[in-house]
Amino acid sequence: MLLLLLASAASAQTRHNLHACVVNAKSWVVGAKLASSGLIRFDQSQSFEQLGFVHPMILAADYDRRDPSVLYLAAGNGLIRATDGGRKWRITTGWEVTELRDVTVDPNTPGTVYFSHTEGIRKTTDGGNTWQPADTGIREKYCETLQTDRTRAGRVIAGCVNGVFLTEDGGASWRRTGAEGIQVRRVVQSPHQPEQWLAGTQVAGLLRSTDGGRTWEAAGDVAVERTLYDIAYDPTQPGRIALGGWSTGVMVSEDNGKTWERRSQGLPRWDIWSLAFDPGRSGRLYANVHEEALFVSEDAGRSWRKVGLDGAFIYRLHFFPEAAQ
Repeated sequence: MLLLLLASAASAQTRHNLHACVVNAKSWVVGAKLASSGLIRFDQSQSFEQLGFVHPMILAADYDRRDPSVLYLAAGNGLIRATDGGRKWRITTGWEVTELRDVTVDPNTPGTVYFSHTEGIRKTTDGGNTWQPADTGIREKYCETLQTDRTRAGRVIAGCVNGVFLTEDGGASWRRTGAEGIQVRRVVQSPHQPEQWLAGTQVAGLLRSTDGGRTWEAAGDVAVERTLYDIAYDPTQPGRIALGGWSTGVMVSEDNGKTWERRSQGLPRWDIWSLAFDPGRSGRLYANVHEEALFVSEDAGRSWRKVGLDGAFIYRLHFFPEAAQ
C-alpha cells in the first residue's frame, strides 16, 4: 500500500500531456488530403502537434515505463512502435496482423506489451521485436479492449465480444470471469483502489468488480440499453468517475459509482466517444463528441468549452508523462 501511495504522489508531481487517437474524415472524399488524424499531442497550453504520419486509424496508445519517449500504437495496419515521443514510427507486426483495437504495456515487466485485434490477443516480451499469440482460452477471438493490472506482472483483463476475460500467467491461459453473452467495450482499473475495475458494455450498462476482475456485477442501472464507449477515473479525486457513450452524454459520479449525474450542458450532442481526466489539474475533464470536436471542462463536466479538432472523432484520450514528447 505504501508503494502505491508513493507512486500516486510521484504521478501527481509529473507533468503530463494529452494524446488523442484521432480520425478526422467527416467531410473527406476519395482523393482528398486527410485532415489531422492519427496521434495528436496537446501541450499544457492546449495547442496541438501532429505526431508521426497522418494516419486514418490509430485506435489506442500506451507508453514504455522505462522510457516514456517510446509509445506503442494500436493501428489499423499493425502495432507501431513510436520513438522520439511518438514522432518516429516503425511497424513491428507482419502483413497478417491488422485491425488492432487496443494496446497495453505491463508496467511490472520491462518490454512486455499486449495488443488485442479482431483475431485475438498477441504479446511481446522484447519491446515489439517478436510477437506471439496469447489468447488460449478465449474461444471467440474478437477483443475490443484490454488492460494490464498495475499491481502484478502477467495479470491482464480483456473485454471481448463474449464477456470479460482474465489471465494471471501473461496470456498463457484465460478464463471468462463475467458478462457471458455481452460485448464489452472498455475495461479500466481504479487508480485509487487497484482491486476495483469497471467495464463498459454494449446494452448491458456498467459492470463492476471489487476483487481484481475475478467476479463482476451490474453497477446499478446506469446507461442500460446504451453503448458505453469510455470510462475515466479522476486520479486527483477518489470517488470521481466519468462515463461516456452513445446517447448517454457525459455521466459523472462523485461517490465511486453509487449515484450518477448527467453533465452535458454545453455539449452539442450526447454521443461521446472518449473521456480523460487531467492528472495534473483536479476536475479538468476532456470529452470528444462524435464528429463535432474535442471539449474540455474545468469543473468535472458542469460546464464545457470547445478546444479544437472540429469534425473529428477520437477513439481514445491518453495522458502520458511529459518525457514522452
